Amino acid sequence: MPRVTFREDRCKGCGNCIEACPKKIISFSDKMNVKGYHPATVTEEKMKECIGCASCGRMCPDAVITVEKEEK
Repeated sequence: MPRVTFREDRCKGCGNCIEACPKKIISFSDKMNVKGYHPATVTEEKMKECIGCASCGRMCPDAVITVEKEEK
């Protein structure tokens, strides 16, 4: 299963990753980060639906998203 991680402390909440995700599993957090934005996040439950395409990471202007694919 792919793993998506966000540097929530650096996220500006632009939403580019949310729009880019073909599975629509990314959403804004209810919590605010230190910059005063609601960062993008993905829940552990929704992570199971991730296909590891990395569209979210490519669309992030601040490079706060890392997508790791499981090695077989």
